[in-house]
Amino acid sequence: MTILLAVIVFGVLILVHELGHFLAAKKAGIKVEEFSIGLGPAIGQFRRGETLYSLRLLPLGGYNKMAGWDTGEWDDPRGFNRQPLRWRMGVIGAGSAMNFVLALALFIFVFMVLGIPSDKSVIGKVVPGLPAAAAGIQPGDRVLAIEGVKVNTWREMVEQIYSRPEQEISLVIERAGQKREITLRTARDLRSGVGIIGVEPRWERQGLLRSIALGIQQTVAITTLILASLIQMLTGQIAPEVVGPVGIVQLVGQAASFGLANVLNFIAVLSVDLGIINLFPIPALDGSRLVFLAIEGIRGRPIDPEKENIIHFIGFALLMALLLFITYKDILRLIG
Repeated sequence: MTILLAVIVFGVLILVHELGHFLAAKKAGIKVEEFSIGLGPAIGQFRRGETLYSLRLLPLGGYNKMAGWDTGEWDDPRGFNRQPLRWRMGVIGAGSAMNFVLALALFIFVFMVLGIPSDKSVIGKVVPGLPAAAAGIQPGDRVLAIEGVKVNTWREMVEQIYSRPEQEISLVIERAGQKREITLRTARDLRSGVGIIGVEPRWERQGLLRSIALGIQQTVAITTLILASLIQMLTGQIAPEVVGPVGIVQLVGQAASFGLANVLNFIAVLSVDLGIINLFPIPALDGSRLVFLAIEGIRGRPIDPEKENIIHFIGFALLMALLLFITYKDILRLIG
């Protein structure tokens, strides 16, 4: 199930990215000969109008084959190469733009449909088999005090519980307008060593405008965090932490174990990451194509297409080699 979920995640990210290129190309009047999700042999395809739509075996990429893109197709009046510079740059940048749009849409969906954890000290869920369930605590109970210390927020409640692993504690709760005192013995979390009783916060859905505002804030925050981390890795301030497809499959499984909201948030973060990485000026990525187009704008004429294609081919080969190396390291880490 984890592998299937990971394939779906990869497919959604690739589909959205390539759809950005596709829609921008259609808007510009460029002839798109093939729209493909995945690489390698085709496992399914159909033609609609002038475009062949393909689903390929390896969910590790995708592409739009446009007229005027490869050597030998320079004379098509609807070719990519015959369009104004601003349109070509728009088509290239649209893939990453759609990744940011996807992240924003997912964040808005989570906030509006699934909600966000409430900061109030109200129990949203009781985990079976842990002290809270054994003591009779129920969803909807509001914790007013722990060991005589008043708590108003979820954070204050958690701090009191965390600091008392494997200890008997007294909780004052409010249920249906009535106060009652409950005594229980906390458990110890095996990973962190802190005290736990087995409760989760209540989730509160947000309104549309509030969800949009929170979605924008979250997208900007994630983008800033990823850029800062990349800069720190490139400057040697922190050790490089890179995972490939195998590592992402493992992370998808971990996110799924915490529920749908975590899966959607993880996809949103991956989408932002993909959008940023694709804008890097590395041969074969969208960023390098934007650099070549910018040079064309400065020079007033394009770089020799054959030379540019050779550079992108070499870059693609190096990226594939790097991907294989990262995958090898991921497998070693899992085995170890």
